[in-house]
Amino acid sequence: MNQSYSRKVGWLILIVSIVKMITASLIELGNDEVYYWTYALQPDWNHFDHPPMVGWMIRATTLDLLWVSDLSVRLGSILCAAIATWFIFKTGKLIANEKAGWYAALIYNCSVYTGIISGLFILPDSPQMPFWTGAMYIMGHLFIKNDDHKLSIWLLLGLMIGLAALCKVHGLYLWAGFGFFLVLSRPKWLLNWRLYAGAAVTVICILPIVYWNVMNDFITYRFHSQRVTHTTIQWDMLGREIAGEFAYQNPIIFILLLIALVALLRKRIRFNRKRAATWLLCMSIPMILLFWGVSLLNPTLPHWSGPGYIPLFLVGGLYLEQRSFKIIPGFIKLSGALVIIVLVAGVGLVRLSPVNFGSHDKENYGEYCPTLDLSGWKNFSDSFAVWVKEDAAKGLMKAHSPILVNKWFPGGHLEFYTSRASGSRVLGVGLLEDLHKFAWLNKERKPLQPGDDAYAIVPSNLPLNVADAYGSYFTAIEKPQTMKQVRSGGVVRYFYVYRLKNCKAVPQPILP
Repeated sequence: MNQSYSRKVGWLILIVSIVKMITASLIELGNDEVYYWTYALQPDWNHFDHPPMVGWMIRATTLDLLWVSDLSVRLGSILCAAIATWFIFKTGKLIANEKAGWYAALIYNCSVYTGIISGLFILPDSPQMPFWTGAMYIMGHLFIKNDDHKLSIWLLLGLMIGLAALCKVHGLYLWAGFGFFLVLSRPKWLLNWRLYAGAAVTVICILPIVYWNVMNDFITYRFHSQRVTHTTIQWDMLGREIAGEFAYQNPIIFILLLIALVALLRKRIRFNRKRAATWLLCMSIPMILLFWGVSLLNPTLPHWSGPGYIPLFLVGGLYLEQRSFKIIPGFIKLSGALVIIVLVAGVGLVRLSPVNFGSHDKENYGEYCPTLDLSGWKNFSDSFAVWVKEDAAKGLMKAHSPILVNKWFPGGHLEFYTSRASGSRVLGVGLLEDLHKFAWLNKERKPLQPGDDAYAIVPSNLPLNVADAYGSYFTAIEKPQTMKQVRSGGVVRYFYVYRLKNCKAVPQPILP
Protein backbone atom coordinates (compact mmCIF):
# COMPACT_ATOMS: atom_id res chain seq x y z
CA MET A 1 0.00 0.00 0.00
CA ASN A 2 2.84 2.37 0.84
CA GLN A 3 4.31 1.95 -2.60
CA SER A 4 0.97 2.31 -4.32
CA TYR A 5 0.43 5.97 -3.40
CA SER A 6 4.00 6.86 -4.31
CA ARG A 7 3.46 5.20 -7.65
CA LYS A 8 0.17 7.02 -8.13
CA VAL A 9 1.88 10.36 -7.48
CA GLY A 10 4.55 9.43 -10.01
CA TRP A 11 1.89 8.72 -12.63
CA LEU A 12 0.08 11.92 -11.71
CA ILE A 13 3.25 13.94 -12.26
CA LEU A 14 4.00 12.22 -15.56
CA ILE A 15 0.49 12.56 -17.03
CA VAL A 16 0.00 16.16 -15.91
CA SER A 17 3.45 17.13 -17.21
CA ILE A 18 2.74 15.64 -20.65
CA VAL A 19 -0.59 17.48 -20.86
CA LYS A 20 1.12 20.72 -19.90
CA MET A 21 3.89 20.27 -22.46
CA ILE A 22 1.32 19.75 -25.20
CA THR A 23 -0.59 22.83 -24.04
CA ALA A 24 2.60 24.89 -23.82
CA SER A 25 3.37 24.05 -27.45
CA LEU A 26 -0.07 25.08 -28.69
CA ILE A 27 -0.27 28.65 -27.41
CA GLU A 28 2.19 31.51 -27.68
CA LEU A 29 3.74 33.24 -24.70
CA GLY A 30 1.72 35.86 -22.83
CA ASN A 31 2.68 39.43 -21.93
CA ASP A 32 4.41 38.57 -18.67
CA GLU A 33 6.11 35.48 -20.07
CA VAL A 34 7.80 37.26 -22.95
CA TYR A 35 8.86 40.01 -20.58
CA TYR A 36 10.65 37.50 -18.34
CA TRP A 37 12.44 36.27 -21.44
CA THR A 38 14.40 39.54 -21.21
CA TYR A 39 15.73 38.34 -17.84
CA ALA A 40 17.28 35.38 -19.67
CA LEU A 41 18.64 37.59 -22.45
CA GLN A 42 20.47 39.74 -19.94
CA PRO A 43 21.05 37.79 -16.72
CA ASP A 44 21.77 39.90 -13.67
CA TRP A 45 21.84 39.69 -9.88
CA ASN A 46 18.41 41.33 -9.78
CA HIS A 47 16.04 43.10 -12.11
CA PHE A 48 13.81 46.15 -11.99
CA ASP A 49 10.70 44.13 -11.11
CA HIS A 50 11.88 40.88 -9.53
CA PRO A 51 14.87 38.83 -8.39
CA PRO A 52 16.80 36.86 -11.00
CA MET A 53 15.76 33.20 -10.58
CA VAL A 54 13.14 33.08 -13.35
CA GLY A 55 15.67 34.37 -15.87
CA TRP A 56 18.27 31.84 -14.77
CA MET A 57 15.72 29.06 -15.12
CA ILE A 58 14.74 30.12 -18.64
CA ARG A 59 18.41 30.26 -19.51
CA ALA A 60 18.78 26.67 -18.29
CA THR A 61 15.71 25.17 -20.00
CA THR A 62 16.55 26.83 -23.33
CA LEU A 63 20.04 25.32 -23.09
CA ASP A 64 21.72 28.72 -22.79
CA LEU A 65 19.36 30.13 -25.48
CA LEU A 66 20.28 27.44 -28.04
CA TRP A 67 16.79 25.86 -28.02
CA VAL A 68 14.23 28.63 -27.93
CA SER A 69 10.53 27.88 -28.29
CA ASP A 70 7.28 28.39 -26.42
CA LEU A 71 7.79 24.97 -24.84
CA SER A 72 11.42 25.39 -23.84
CA VAL A 73 10.74 28.73 -22.15
CA ARG A 74 7.87 27.17 -20.15
CA LEU A 75 9.57 23.86 -19.47
CA GLY A 76 11.07 25.00 -16.19
CA SER A 77 7.63 25.89 -14.88
CA ILE A 78 6.34 22.39 -15.69
CA LEU A 79 9.34 20.70 -14.07
CA CYS A 80 9.08 22.88 -10.96
CA ALA A 81 5.40 22.00 -10.56
CA ALA A 82 6.33 18.33 -10.77
CA ILE A 83 8.92 18.69 -8.01
CA ALA A 84 6.54 20.71 -5.85
CA THR A 85 3.86 18.04 -6.26
CA TRP A 86 6.28 15.48 -4.84
CA PHE A 87 7.18 17.70 -1.89
CA ILE A 88 3.49 18.23 -1.10
CA PHE A 89 2.92 14.49 -1.17
CA LYS A 90 5.90 13.85 1.11
CA THR A 91 4.79 16.57 3.54
CA GLY A 92 1.27 15.13 3.67
CA LYS A 93 2.73 11.70 4.40
CA LEU A 94 4.93 13.21 7.12
CA ILE A 95 2.20 15.00 9.07
CA ALA A 96 -0.69 12.61 8.35
CA ASN A 97 -0.35 9.63 6.02
CA GLU A 98 0.26 8.77 2.38
CA LYS A 99 -3.38 8.92 1.43
CA ALA A 100 -3.68 12.48 2.75
CA GLY A 101 -0.47 13.32 0.87
CA TRP A 102 -1.97 11.88 -2.33
CA TYR A 103 -5.07 14.00 -1.98
CA ALA A 104 -2.95 17.10 -1.26
CA ALA A 105 -0.95 16.40 -4.43
CA LEU A 106 -4.19 16.17 -6.42
CA ILE A 107 -5.37 19.47 -4.93
CA TYR A 108 -2.05 21.10 -5.83
CA ASN A 109 -2.52 20.19 -9.49
CA CYS A 110 -6.21 21.17 -9.56
CA SER A 111 -5.52 24.63 -8.16
CA VAL A 112 -5.34 27.12 -11.01
CA TYR A 113 -2.55 29.05 -9.29
CA THR A 114 -0.20 26.16 -8.56
CA GLY A 115 -1.27 23.90 -11.42
CA ILE A 116 -1.53 26.41 -14.28
CA ILE A 117 -0.48 29.98 -13.46
CA SER A 118 2.80 29.00 -11.83
CA GLY A 119 2.85 25.41 -13.08
CA LEU A 120 2.47 25.97 -16.83
CA PHE A 121 3.12 29.63 -17.59
CA ILE A 122 6.57 31.01 -16.84
CA LEU A 123 6.49 33.51 -13.98
CA PRO A 124 8.74 34.29 -10.98
CA ASP A 125 6.30 32.14 -8.98
CA SER A 126 7.23 29.11 -11.10
CA PRO A 127 10.75 28.42 -9.77
CA GLN A 128 9.62 29.50 -6.30
CA MET A 129 7.19 26.60 -5.91
CA PRO A 130 9.70 23.75 -5.34
CA PHE A 131 11.68 25.90 -2.90
CA TRP A 132 8.52 26.94 -1.04
CA THR A 133 7.15 23.41 -0.76
CA GLY A 134 10.64 22.03 -0.10
CA ALA A 135 11.08 24.48 2.78
CA MET A 136 7.74 23.38 4.19
CA TYR A 137 8.79 19.74 4.05
CA ILE A 138 12.01 20.52 5.92
CA MET A 139 10.09 22.52 8.56
CA GLY A 140 7.73 19.60 9.08
CA HIS A 141 10.67 17.24 9.40
CA LEU A 142 12.30 19.54 11.97
CA PHE A 143 9.44 19.76 14.42
CA ILE A 144 8.01 16.27 13.93
CA LYS A 145 11.35 14.46 14.18
CA ASN A 146 12.70 16.96 16.76
CA ASP A 147 15.82 17.36 14.66
CA ASP A 148 16.56 20.86 15.92
CA HIS A 149 20.03 19.68 17.03
CA LYS A 150 21.08 18.92 13.43
CA LEU A 151 22.85 21.88 11.90
CA SER A 152 22.64 20.49 8.37
CA ILE A 153 18.82 20.58 8.39
CA TRP A 154 18.73 24.21 9.54
CA LEU A 155 21.24 25.16 6.86
CA LEU A 156 19.20 23.36 4.22
CA LEU A 157 16.08 25.19 5.37
CA GLY A 158 17.90 28.50 5.15
CA LEU A 159 19.07 27.63 1.65
CA MET A 160 15.57 26.70 0.50
CA ILE A 161 14.11 29.95 1.86
CA GLY A 162 16.96 31.97 0.37
CA LEU A 163 16.39 30.43 -3.05
CA ALA A 164 12.64 31.08 -2.72
CA ALA A 165 13.46 34.74 -2.02
CA LEU A 166 15.65 34.81 -5.14
CA CYS A 167 12.46 34.01 -7.06
CA LYS A 168 10.19 36.54 -5.29
CA VAL A 169 11.16 38.46 -2.20
CA HIS A 170 8.01 37.43 -0.35
CA GLY A 171 9.68 34.02 -0.01
CA LEU A 172 11.05 35.52 3.21
CA TYR A 173 7.57 35.01 4.67
CA LEU A 174 8.59 31.39 5.13
CA TRP A 175 10.81 32.50 8.00
CA ALA A 176 8.11 34.80 9.36
CA GLY A 177 5.47 32.07 9.37
CA PHE A 178 7.81 29.49 10.85
CA GLY A 179 9.02 31.99 13.42
CA PHE A 180 5.42 32.66 14.47
CA PHE A 181 4.93 28.91 14.88
CA LEU A 182 8.06 28.61 17.01
CA VAL A 183 6.88 31.43 19.28
CA LEU A 184 3.60 29.55 19.82
CA SER A 185 4.86 25.97 19.99
CA ARG A 186 8.65 25.74 20.29
CA PRO A 187 9.82 28.94 22.07
CA LYS A 188 12.98 27.23 23.32
CA TRP A 189 14.08 26.78 19.73
CA LEU A 190 14.45 30.55 19.45
CA LEU A 191 17.56 30.16 21.61
CA ASN A 192 19.02 27.54 19.26
CA TRP A 193 22.03 29.04 17.49
CA ARG A 194 21.49 26.64 14.57
CA LEU A 195 18.27 28.46 13.67
CA TYR A 196 20.26 31.66 13.21
CA ALA A 197 22.88 29.84 11.18
CA GLY A 198 20.08 28.82 8.81
CA ALA A 199 18.85 32.41 8.71
CA ALA A 200 22.39 33.51 7.87
CA VAL A 201 22.35 31.21 4.83
CA THR A 202 19.18 32.96 3.68
CA VAL A 203 20.87 36.35 4.13
CA ILE A 204 23.81 35.17 2.04
CA CYS A 205 21.40 34.04 -0.70
CA ILE A 206 19.72 37.43 -0.93
CA LEU A 207 22.95 39.45 -0.92
CA PRO A 208 22.87 39.62 -4.76
CA ILE A 209 19.48 41.37 -4.56
CA VAL A 210 20.81 43.85 -2.03
CA TYR A 211 24.02 44.43 -4.02
CA TRP A 212 22.13 45.12 -7.25
CA ASN A 213 19.82 47.57 -5.52
CA VAL A 214 22.72 49.37 -3.87
CA MET A 215 24.33 49.75 -7.29
CA ASN A 216 21.00 50.94 -8.76
CA ASP A 217 19.96 53.33 -5.99
CA PHE A 218 17.39 50.84 -4.60
CA ILE A 219 15.27 51.39 -7.68
CA THR A 220 13.25 48.18 -7.20
CA TYR A 221 11.95 49.26 -3.81
CA ARG A 222 11.37 52.85 -4.86
CA PHE A 223 9.24 51.54 -7.73
CA HIS A 224 7.23 49.09 -5.63
CA SER A 225 6.76 51.59 -2.80
CA GLN A 226 4.96 53.88 -5.24
CA ARG A 227 2.39 51.11 -5.76
CA VAL A 228 1.32 51.10 -2.09
CA THR A 229 0.79 54.76 -1.31
CA HIS A 230 -3.00 54.97 -1.00
CA THR A 231 -4.50 55.64 2.42
CA THR A 232 -8.24 55.46 1.75
CA ILE A 233 -9.99 52.17 2.53
CA GLN A 234 -11.75 50.75 -0.53
CA TRP A 235 -13.85 47.70 0.24
CA ASP A 236 -14.47 46.98 -3.42
CA MET A 237 -10.75 46.27 -3.93
CA LEU A 238 -10.85 43.75 -1.08
CA GLY A 239 -13.86 42.15 -2.75
CA ARG A 240 -11.97 41.94 -6.04
CA GLU A 241 -8.97 40.39 -4.30
CA ILE A 242 -11.07 37.68 -2.62
CA ALA A 243 -12.99 37.03 -5.83
CA GLY A 244 -9.69 36.75 -7.68
CA GLU A 245 -8.35 34.26 -5.16
CA PHE A 246 -11.60 32.30 -5.46
CA ALA A 247 -11.00 32.00 -9.21
CA TYR A 248 -7.22 31.53 -9.07
CA GLN A 249 -7.45 28.68 -6.57
CA ASN A 250 -10.23 27.06 -8.64
CA PRO A 251 -13.72 27.75 -7.23
CA ILE A 252 -14.26 24.11 -6.26
CA ILE A 253 -10.86 23.85 -4.58
CA PHE A 254 -11.49 27.14 -2.76
CA ILE A 255 -14.75 25.78 -1.35
CA LEU A 256 -13.06 22.52 -0.37
CA LEU A 257 -10.29 24.39 1.46
CA LEU A 258 -12.83 26.56 3.26
CA ILE A 259 -14.83 23.52 4.39
CA ALA A 260 -11.65 21.73 5.47
CA LEU A 261 -10.40 24.79 7.38
CA VAL A 262 -13.67 25.08 9.29
CA ALA A 263 -13.54 21.36 10.07
CA LEU A 264 -9.99 21.74 11.37
CA LEU A 265 -10.83 24.74 13.55
CA ARG A 266 -13.84 22.89 14.97
CA LYS A 267 -11.59 19.87 15.60
CA ARG A 268 -13.63 17.57 13.41
CA ILE A 269 -10.45 16.50 11.65
CA ARG A 270 -7.07 16.00 13.31
CA PHE A 271 -3.54 15.45 12.12
CA ASN A 272 -1.61 12.50 13.52
CA ARG A 273 1.26 14.78 14.43
CA LYS A 274 0.89 17.16 17.32
CA ARG A 275 1.13 20.86 16.40
CA ALA A 276 0.86 20.16 12.66
CA ALA A 277 -2.38 22.11 12.45
CA THR A 278 -0.87 25.11 14.27
CA TRP A 279 2.12 25.06 11.92
CA LEU A 280 -0.03 24.98 8.77
CA LEU A 281 -2.21 27.83 9.98
CA CYS A 282 0.86 29.93 10.81
CA MET A 283 2.25 29.31 7.34
CA SER A 284 -1.03 30.25 5.66
CA ILE A 285 -3.55 32.54 7.33
CA PRO A 286 -1.29 35.50 8.23
CA MET A 287 -0.02 35.73 4.66
CA ILE A 288 -3.51 35.66 3.17
CA LEU A 289 -4.75 38.25 5.67
CA LEU A 290 -1.73 40.44 4.93
CA PHE A 291 -2.64 40.71 1.26
CA TRP A 292 -6.29 41.23 2.12
CA GLY A 293 -5.19 44.14 4.25
CA VAL A 294 -3.00 45.54 1.47
CA SER A 295 -5.89 45.22 -0.98
CA LEU A 296 -8.04 47.48 1.22
CA LEU A 297 -5.72 50.36 0.38
CA ASN A 298 -4.05 49.45 -2.92
CA PRO A 299 -4.73 47.38 -6.03
CA THR A 300 -3.39 43.85 -5.70
CA LEU A 301 -3.15 40.75 -7.86
CA PRO A 302 -4.67 37.45 -6.67
CA HIS A 303 -1.55 35.41 -7.28
CA TRP A 304 0.45 37.44 -4.74
CA SER A 305 -1.23 35.51 -1.92
CA GLY A 306 -1.11 32.22 -3.83
CA PRO A 307 1.62 30.54 -1.74
CA GLY A 308 -0.45 31.23 1.39
CA TYR A 309 -2.97 28.66 0.19
CA ILE A 310 -0.42 25.87 -0.24
CA PRO A 311 -0.45 24.82 3.47
CA LEU A 312 -4.24 24.61 3.23
CA PHE A 313 -3.86 22.00 0.50
CA LEU A 314 -2.59 19.70 3.24
CA VAL A 315 -5.63 20.53 5.37
CA GLY A 316 -7.82 19.74 2.36
CA GLY A 317 -5.94 16.47 1.86
CA LEU A 318 -6.58 15.48 5.46
CA TYR A 319 -10.27 16.36 5.17
CA LEU A 320 -10.66 14.14 2.09
CA GLU A 321 -8.62 11.34 3.67
CA GLN A 322 -10.97 11.17 6.65
CA ARG A 323 -14.13 11.34 4.56
CA SER A 324 -13.47 9.55 1.29
CA PHE A 325 -12.64 5.99 0.36
CA LYS A 326 -12.14 6.80 -3.35
CA ILE A 327 -8.83 7.19 -5.08
CA ILE A 328 -10.15 10.36 -6.73
CA PRO A 329 -12.92 11.96 -4.63
CA GLY A 330 -15.80 13.94 -6.08
CA PHE A 331 -14.27 17.31 -5.19
CA ILE A 332 -11.16 16.41 -7.16
CA LYS A 333 -13.10 15.04 -10.12
CA LEU A 334 -15.16 18.23 -10.38
CA SER A 335 -12.20 20.57 -9.95
CA GLY A 336 -10.06 18.55 -12.36
CA ALA A 337 -12.84 18.53 -14.94
CA LEU A 338 -13.15 22.31 -14.59
CA VAL A 339 -9.41 22.76 -15.20
CA ILE A 340 -9.51 20.49 -18.26
CA ILE A 341 -12.54 22.32 -19.68
CA VAL A 342 -10.86 25.69 -19.15
CA LEU A 343 -7.62 24.48 -20.78
CA VAL A 344 -9.34 22.94 -23.80
CA ALA A 345 -11.68 25.90 -24.26
CA GLY A 346 -8.84 28.36 -23.74
CA VAL A 347 -6.56 26.74 -26.29
CA GLY A 348 -9.45 26.45 -28.75
CA LEU A 349 -10.39 30.11 -28.42
CA VAL A 350 -6.79 31.30 -28.65
CA ARG A 351 -6.12 29.31 -31.82
CA LEU A 352 -9.49 29.24 -33.57
CA SER A 353 -11.87 31.99 -32.44
CA PRO A 354 -12.84 34.13 -35.48
CA VAL A 355 -13.68 37.08 -33.21
CA ASN A 356 -11.87 38.91 -30.47
CA PHE A 357 -13.53 39.27 -27.07
CA GLY A 358 -12.57 42.88 -26.51
CA SER A 359 -13.16 46.18 -28.23
CA HIS A 360 -14.46 46.33 -31.79
CA ASP A 361 -13.85 50.05 -32.19
CA LYS A 362 -11.43 50.98 -34.94
CA GLU A 363 -9.07 52.97 -32.72
CA ASN A 364 -8.44 50.09 -30.24
CA TYR A 365 -9.66 46.98 -32.05
CA GLY A 366 -9.15 43.94 -29.81
CA GLU A 367 -8.23 45.81 -26.63
CA TYR A 368 -9.00 43.81 -23.45
CA CYS A 369 -9.18 40.53 -25.37
CA PRO A 370 -6.99 38.06 -23.42
CA THR A 371 -6.63 35.63 -26.33
CA LEU A 372 -4.59 38.18 -28.28
CA ASP A 373 -1.81 38.04 -25.70
CA LEU A 374 -1.30 34.38 -26.62
CA SER A 375 -1.66 34.36 -30.40
CA GLY A 376 -0.76 36.05 -33.66
CA TRP A 377 2.79 37.13 -32.90
CA LYS A 378 4.57 34.31 -34.73
CA ASN A 379 2.75 34.88 -38.02
CA PHE A 380 3.11 38.65 -37.80
CA SER A 381 6.82 38.39 -36.99
CA ASP A 382 7.49 36.07 -39.93
CA SER A 383 5.70 38.50 -42.27
CA PHE A 384 7.54 41.46 -40.77
CA ALA A 385 10.91 39.74 -41.29
CA VAL A 386 10.17 39.45 -45.02
CA TRP A 387 9.03 43.07 -45.07
CA VAL A 388 12.27 44.27 -43.44
CA LYS A 389 14.39 42.53 -46.06
CA GLU A 390 12.31 44.00 -48.89
CA ASP A 391 12.51 47.50 -47.40
CA ALA A 392 16.29 47.29 -47.18
CA ALA A 393 16.61 45.85 -50.70
CA LYS A 394 14.43 48.61 -52.17
CA GLY A 395 16.16 51.36 -50.23
CA LEU A 396 12.99 52.26 -48.36
CA MET A 397 14.71 51.82 -45.01
CA LYS A 398 18.33 51.67 -43.92
CA ALA A 399 19.67 48.22 -43.15
CA HIS A 400 19.53 47.09 -39.52
CA SER A 401 16.88 49.64 -38.58
CA PRO A 402 15.76 49.03 -34.99
CA ILE A 403 12.27 48.55 -33.60
CA LEU A 404 11.30 51.19 -31.04
CA VAL A 405 9.11 50.46 -28.01
CA ASN A 406 7.87 52.82 -25.31
CA LYS A 407 6.45 50.18 -22.92
CA TRP A 408 7.42 46.70 -21.78
CA PHE A 409 4.24 45.47 -23.43
CA PRO A 410 4.16 44.88 -26.36
CA GLY A 411 7.93 45.26 -26.02
CA GLY A 412 8.26 41.70 -24.71
CA HIS A 413 6.44 40.17 -27.68
CA LEU A 414 8.44 42.27 -30.12
CA GLU A 415 11.64 41.14 -28.39
CA PHE A 416 10.82 37.44 -28.25
CA TYR A 417 9.06 36.93 -31.57
CA THR A 418 9.67 39.86 -33.91
CA SER A 419 13.28 40.66 -33.11
CA ARG A 420 14.35 37.02 -33.32
CA ALA A 421 12.54 36.55 -36.64
CA SER A 422 13.76 39.74 -38.32
CA GLY A 423 17.12 40.30 -36.65
CA SER A 424 16.07 43.87 -35.79
CA ARG A 425 17.20 45.03 -32.37
CA VAL A 426 14.62 46.46 -29.99
CA LEU A 427 15.31 49.83 -28.34
CA GLY A 428 13.31 51.41 -25.54
CA VAL A 429 12.41 55.10 -25.85
CA GLY A 430 10.38 56.59 -23.03
CA LEU A 431 10.08 56.45 -19.26
CA LEU A 432 11.75 53.95 -16.96
CA GLU A 433 8.47 53.14 -15.21
CA ASP A 434 7.03 52.12 -18.61
CA LEU A 435 10.04 50.30 -20.04
CA HIS A 436 11.39 48.45 -16.99
CA LYS A 437 14.03 45.92 -18.13
CA PHE A 438 14.31 47.48 -21.61
CA ALA A 439 16.18 50.41 -20.07
CA TRP A 440 18.98 47.99 -19.10
CA LEU A 441 18.88 46.20 -22.45
CA ASN A 442 19.44 49.57 -24.13
CA LYS A 443 22.82 49.84 -22.43
CA GLU A 444 24.09 46.77 -24.30
CA ARG A 445 22.70 47.70 -27.71
CA LYS A 446 23.76 50.12 -30.39
CA PRO A 447 21.76 53.32 -29.78
CA LEU A 448 20.00 55.44 -32.35
CA GLN A 449 22.33 57.69 -34.31
CA PRO A 450 21.52 60.85 -36.32
CA GLY A 451 20.26 59.83 -39.74
CA ASP A 452 19.05 56.37 -38.64
CA ASP A 453 15.66 54.96 -39.59
CA ALA A 454 13.50 52.88 -37.26
CA TYR A 455 10.25 50.95 -37.11
CA ALA A 456 7.36 51.42 -34.71
CA ILE A 457 4.91 48.52 -34.45
CA VAL A 458 1.52 49.18 -32.90
CA PRO A 459 -0.95 46.34 -32.31
CA SER A 460 -4.51 47.65 -32.48
CA ASN A 461 -5.28 46.21 -29.04
CA LEU A 462 -2.50 48.38 -27.54
CA PRO A 463 -3.09 51.74 -29.24
CA LEU A 464 -0.31 54.32 -29.34
CA ASN A 465 0.02 57.79 -30.84
CA VAL A 466 3.31 57.27 -32.66
CA ALA A 467 3.73 60.98 -33.48
CA ASP A 468 3.51 61.88 -29.80
CA ALA A 469 5.84 59.08 -28.75
CA TYR A 470 8.56 59.42 -31.40
CA GLY A 471 7.79 62.43 -33.58
CA SER A 472 10.34 64.72 -31.93
CA TYR A 473 13.17 62.32 -32.85
CA PHE A 474 12.54 61.84 -36.60
CA THR A 475 12.21 64.03 -39.66
CA ALA A 476 9.23 62.09 -41.00
CA ILE A 477 6.81 59.36 -39.97
CA GLU A 478 5.27 57.57 -42.92
CA LYS A 479 1.68 56.43 -43.07
CA PRO A 480 1.49 52.99 -41.44
CA GLN A 481 1.27 49.76 -43.34
CA THR A 482 -1.34 47.36 -42.00
CA MET A 483 -1.12 43.62 -41.36
CA LYS A 484 -4.15 41.61 -40.26
CA GLN A 485 -4.29 38.85 -37.69
CA VAL A 486 -6.80 36.35 -39.03
CA ARG A 487 -8.28 33.38 -37.13
CA SER A 488 -10.72 30.99 -38.76
CA GLY A 489 -11.43 33.56 -41.45
CA GLY A 490 -12.12 36.45 -39.06
CA VAL A 491 -9.91 39.50 -38.48
CA VAL A 492 -9.23 39.72 -34.73
CA ARG A 493 -6.47 42.34 -34.67
CA TYR A 494 -4.45 44.71 -36.83
CA PHE A 495 -0.74 45.43 -36.67
CA TYR A 496 0.28 48.90 -37.79
CA VAL A 497 3.89 49.24 -38.94
CA TYR A 498 5.32 52.76 -39.11
CA ARG A 499 8.52 53.75 -40.88
CA LEU A 500 10.31 56.42 -38.87
CA LYS A 501 12.70 58.25 -41.18
CA ASN A 502 15.97 60.09 -40.57
CA CYS A 503 16.66 60.47 -36.86
CA LYS A 504 17.16 64.19 -36.14
CA ALA A 505 17.48 64.06 -32.36
CA VAL A 506 18.88 61.18 -30.34
CA PRO A 507 16.76 60.17 -27.30
CA GLN A 508 18.41 60.78 -23.97
CA PRO A 509 19.63 57.64 -22.16
CA ILE A 510 17.05 56.30 -19.71
CA LEU A 511 19.72 55.20 -17.26
CA PRO A 512 22.96 57.02 -16.45
